[in-house]
Amino acid sequence: MDIEKLYQEYFLVVYRYILSISHDPLAAEEITQETFFKALHKIDDFRGDSKIRVWLCQIAKNTYFDHVKRRGRLSELPEEYGEPVPSVEEALILSADAKEIHRILHDLREPYKEVFSLRTFGELPFSDIAELFGKSESWARVTYHRARMMIKEGMKNG
Repeated sequence: MDIEKLYQEYFLVVYRYILSISHDPLAAEEITQETFFKALHKIDDFRGDSKIRVWLCQIAKNTYFDHVKRRGRLSELPEEYGEPVPSVEEALILSADAKEIHRILHDLREPYKEVFSLRTFGELPFSDIAELFGKSESWARVTYHRARMMIKEGMKNG
């Protein structure tokens, strides 16, 4: 497998995924680079049991956790991640509500926070999210929908 081609094809997916977790563009870039470095050394271990993007995101997630642990900031480790709703997504991009939505998202418990982030910021399909969690695609959809509802409710009560 050509690591350069892999890098070009999946860099943005991995970067967005880590950015959605870390909310730090510099850390996301560093961790993404480290992810592909690790993938280069582990490429022979890839058995094809999952999609390559899922495999890379798993490496990235573990690399992020290691990064946070090295910095001694265990409180930054997310419990689980969630995703937004179409109207929430639009608000994140287009409105002044973005700060409030991010605050609500930050306070969501896992897995809602991670699933929402993977879907919205990482732009992962539900099938990949399900694979990351070892769950069904319908579980990923329901979890995402619930996260969206929680964010909408938080906006109403805000």
